Amino acid sequence: MPNPMKKHSRSRRNNRRSHDALSKPGISTCPQCGEVKEPHRVCKSCGTYKGRDILKAGEPL
Repeated sequence: MPNPMKKHSRSRRNNRRSHDALSKPGISTCPQCGEVKEPHRVCKSCGTYKGRDILKAGEPL
């Protein structure tokens, strides 16, 4: 298997890795109970989504 002819500089290496960073997940608040939750997900504390009861309170997801 062929090897690279020349060593890539640190700048080139770091430019390639510039897109590998992780981004923070989105955070929103539940309009019913005010708890912090992920957007477009059922609230874990009250079990509502878009104003509708999806889960009973305390029921596991």
